Amino acid sequence: MSEIPRRIIIPKNVTDALRNVMYPDSSQNIVELDMVQEIRVAGKTVSFSLVFQRSDDPSMDELIGICEEAIETNIGSDVQVRGNITAKFIHDMQRPVLPGVKNIIAVASGKGGVGKSTVAVNLAVALANTGASVGLIDADIFGPSIPKMFGAEGLRPMADSDGKRDLIVPIEKFGVKFLSIGFFVEPESALIWRGPMASNALKQLIADGKWGPLDYLLIDLPPGTSDIHLTLVQTVPVTAAVIVSTPQDVALADVIKGVSMFQSKSIDVPVLGLVENMSWFTPAELPDNKYYIFGKDGGKKLANELGLILLGQIPLVQSIREGGDEGMPAAVNRESITGQAFADLADKVVEQMEIRNKMRPPTIKVKVTKK
Repeated sequence: MSEIPRRIIIPKNVTDALRNVMYPDSSQNIVELDMVQEIRVAGKTVSFSLVFQRSDDPSMDELIGICEEAIETNIGSDVQVRGNITAKFIHDMQRPVLPGVKNIIAVASGKGGVGKSTVAVNLAVALANTGASVGLIDADIFGPSIPKMFGAEGLRPMADSDGKRDLIVPIEKFGVKFLSIGFFVEPESALIWRGPMASNALKQLIADGKWGPLDYLLIDLPPGTSDIHLTLVQTVPVTAAVIVSTPQDVALADVIKGVSMFQSKSIDVPVLGLVENMSWFTPAELPDNKYYIFGKDGGKKLANELGLILLGQIPLVQSIREGGDEGMPAAVNRESITGQAFADLADKVVEQMEIRNKMRPPTIKVKVTKK
């Protein structure tokens, strides 16, 4: 007889099983109450933290036992979970996140297809070219593309420890440290990274990444507005956001939504400015020619209307696409048309970040309120 293949356990199996565990005298389960944190899966071994409001919660031991039974019942009796559930309390969860990172920049877009990830990757490389220490997190659960753009699809991050907890060592290329949700799922499985599972994954990339001191940490967000955006601003104090768009009206209309989300009273993250991508097409054989196939200066005009800085205009050049597909970001070649455009963008981002830090106080994490 052929051997029956082992079932692969993923964090979603854990959260699905724990949705059956109700908090005593409550109509909500422990997943809905956001008590389940720091899920780890290694083969058949499952571990996670159970976060309580008080250290003297009378239901603590009983609830841990019920969680163990729920995992074994819903996932398998051979799952190693007993003794792997750690009770934590609200005050324990307040350790500093990313203490060595000076500036956290969210790279966002109102809609997909505007080249947001391309801008995030090349901006990171261009910032590294200035001598800055730079990190990049790919939080785009809908299509994590940063491993491909860095030529790192076949790589897997290594594990390390600081003596207290396990850490994920980022991959490093072109002077940029980076982690991606795409490193931990097969491409055809990307759609499962939604809701609480995606949020937990982002938190782990942020808090458990061995980032060390960084001048800039860029977060490549999914297009639009989603739970991932809220998770980010609740997890770390985002220094500023950069919005990416193309010049045509259909893309610019969605920019306003993205800007208003970051600038809303409840979130209050400064928008550093707007990047207009695909501003014009320049053929390789006619480097001085500009063809405005998506309209001219749409991003520039909108930036003026919204009172934002136009951080840069990036031309549409075949080498950008080729570089992204081949794992060689265009910004690596500083002498090329696109390399110079991204170098100018990086200079503008550095300049505006210095102004932002002088004129405004540090951003505060968005507080989560529970009823």
